[in-house]
Amino acid sequence: MTEGLRERKKRRTRQQLSDVATGLFLERGFDAVTIAEIARAADVSVNTVYNYFPAKEDLFLDHGRDIVERLSRYVRGRTDGESAADAVLRELRVRVEGVSPAVGLMEGYDRFMRVVQDADSLKARLWHIQQEALLDLERTLLAEPGAGRDPRTAELVAGQLSWVHGTLTAYIGREMAAGRPPAEVSRDALVLLDDIEDLLGGKVLNYGRRSET
Repeated sequence: MTEGLRERKKRRTRQQLSDVATGLFLERGFDAVTIAEIARAADVSVNTVYNYFPAKEDLFLDHGRDIVERLSRYVRGRTDGESAADAVLRELRVRVEGVSPAVGLMEGYDRFMRVVQDADSLKARLWHIQQEALLDLERTLLAEPGAGRDPRTAELVAGQLSWVHGTLTAYIGREMAAGRPPAEVSRDALVLLDDIEDLLGGKVLNYGRRSET
């Protein structure tokens, strides 16, 4: 469906607010910046900021919804013959090989991580996002053909796949925060993904395999 003028304007306003806020957070730290200061810098009212971002943390972690839905999206997009784990590992490898900002492989990510580490509310919000993503993945696994309908198994597999994603992104975050070049971290992260796959058991690797047509 084509994006209308109103939707496009709202998207641009949302992005502008996030960009302005992120610049201030990177410069001064998350806790030192107020919503009122963000509103003044963006030349909007405080109410406008809250209309787009109900919480201050959402201004910095504005891709939270994408993170919540990411693993579920990978699983739903698996090809014929692929299991849920196959799809997740494949998609993560694509992003790591492509040195994608989606997994933290970008210049300046060390500054982003420092802002998060210095703000307890941001760390709490990230944890909440991760829990939302885990529950979303559990629901997706239960609904997918070939995955079975055992909630306990879906919970365990979702936990393993969330561990895969979390271990990878945590490693990338640490290495980027240490000042390493994204391309160099990418190469090592691919080796890490191979090691992670070796640690997964057969039940996880074969769960939810899509029938070949």
